[in-house]
Amino acid sequence: MNVLKFLIISVALAGTSVLSSCKKEGCIDSSSVNYSADAKKDDGSCKYEGEAVIWYGEDTSQELMLQGVSTLKFYVDSKLVGSTSASVYWASAPACGANGSITITKDLGSAKNKTYTYTVEDDLGFTVAGGILNFEANSCESVEIVY
Repeated sequence: MNVLKFLIISVALAGTSVLSSCKKEGCIDSSSVNYSADAKKDDGSCKYEGEAVIWYGEDTSQELMLQGVSTLKFYVDSKLVGSTSASVYWASAPACGANGSITITKDLGSAKNKTYTYTVEDDLGFTVAGGILNFEANSCESVEIVY
């Protein structure tokens, strides 16, 4: 009977030891949105996001208002992502997510970077600025409009 108890306990302890030594799988890239600190082995599930902020300074603001522009609309890949008064400007690049900023967050999927096109239009639909936004995982790209 004691031998049977000893065998059962030994098997249970051995099983626990084997199971606890297995490497937990998950995303091990700390720049991903689904990083798992517990994971020891990368399972390819990492997902990424990137941000960009589009801004302009006082000179551009004044020039736009002199041209009769009161509102700017911001588009990324032809989709409206925000609008602001032409009189709102920044002395220097704002941080992504700053109050009143035009910040765009993109889901990059499993890629660490992607590019998108952007355009800025005035009240009448005329393009004021445009170009390429480079979204990088876990970072903020700053793009200044100069008019």
